[in-house]
Amino acid sequence: MEAKIKEFKKRVHGQVILPEDKEYDEARKIYNAMIDKHPGIILKCRDKQDVIQAVNFGRENDLEISIRSGGHNGAGLALCEDGLVIDLSEMKDIQINSDKRTAVIYPGNTLADVDKATHEFGLALPSGIIGTTGIGGITLGGGIGYLSRKGGLTIDNLIEAEVVLASGELVTANKNENSDLFWALRGGGGNFGVVVSFTFKLLEIKNVYAGPMFWPLEKAEEVMRFYDDIMKNADKDLYGFFAFLMVPPGEPFPEELHMTRVCGIVWNYTGPIEKAEEIFRPIREFGPPILDFVSEIPMPALNGMFDELYPTGLQWYWKAHYLNELNDKSIQVNIKYGSRTPTLHSTTHLYPIDGAVHEVSAQDTAWTNRKARWAQVIVGVSPDANDAEEITTWCRNYYEALKPYAIGGGYVNFMMEEEDGRIEDSYGENFKRLRQIKKKYDPQNFFHINQNIEPCD
Repeated sequence: MEAKIKEFKKRVHGQVILPEDKEYDEARKIYNAMIDKHPGIILKCRDKQDVIQAVNFGRENDLEISIRSGGHNGAGLALCEDGLVIDLSEMKDIQINSDKRTAVIYPGNTLADVDKATHEFGLALPSGIIGTTGIGGITLGGGIGYLSRKGGLTIDNLIEAEVVLASGELVTANKNENSDLFWALRGGGGNFGVVVSFTFKLLEIKNVYAGPMFWPLEKAEEVMRFYDDIMKNADKDLYGFFAFLMVPPGEPFPEELHMTRVCGIVWNYTGPIEKAEEIFRPIREFGPPILDFVSEIPMPALNGMFDELYPTGLQWYWKAHYLNELNDKSIQVNIKYGSRTPTLHSTTHLYPIDGAVHEVSAQDTAWTNRKARWAQVIVGVSPDANDAEEITTWCRNYYEALKPYAIGGGYVNFMMEEEDGRIEDSYGENFKRLRQIKKKYDPQNFFHINQNIEPCD
């Protein structure tokens, strides 16, 4: 194998990193420090040809393959044991056409990179809520975030993708060319190939009226009902995700609130700024909130608001549900567990996935959960590895208690690796077609370190 690796190094432009190299431990670090895998080879790809060479090398040598974009996946699917990591993090090109409001984005970019580039033109891409997230993983899983109600999921704004298949062939996928692959990429995860460029349409958004509001924990039931009513009747320009959390002990939060358990809503209003005060008047009159940081800010400031609180290297454990309603019992379950977050960083979020998301048919993309109102994520998070068991147990108990009120399945970007049995539920009526497309483009299941969809028999 040593001779083969030596030859492989000659064929690629990027850096090949092996376990004996000084860069190895840094190169294998990912967002979730609970995952500790030791790949045999890491290739820091410089370009599309590097990706093709890596896929061919992995296939020809029967290696496990994992694909890394931002390394944010909770289950650690960016890494593999002993095999080859195709690391795309140095493929950072972004080409923006401001006249057409489109962008070609390479897979090494984070959401912060994308925000910075698009904001200069008064444009934005619907994506997530953490700036360090990689564009590749969030897109292929669906893409939920602050602009979902306004502009749909990230995949709803995808126009075209360039993909390296398991055969090593580079193909283009769009509505006219390899249209079945294009359909599958929009929500089907990393099952079908390595995407080496994404072309998106963008929204005209520069500044927004946004930020968090907190209420006392004892008002949680009132706040959840109020939030439910507000969002049911809200225009697509208004977005807010609900959370249980512990107030961080530092600026800009008031000292008297530090480490206090609260409930809150992080708002984002994309309509005319001159109407913002009118829109938020009834929200501010409710309660009123004990903290109100909602104001006009640049869109990148909103997208990066929690980056310092959640740096790379924390312990993470994830669970996810889809919900259609907040009934009496589900509210009580949320209050019971949400008010007992085990650590400062642990939380639960209810992300709205209605508005523009509901305007796309469940059959139009692989992402099928178009009737759900919320994607809920429950995350146990801590900087201390000794807390791993506690945060995992809290997540699992919370998830099980809420299961009777969920609609089945879960957002695949919020799942841990052990949840393979939920994949079919998560894709529902689209699962059979996904398996057929998998058989066409990856019949040997070469790309299987993902939320895996096996090819049909």
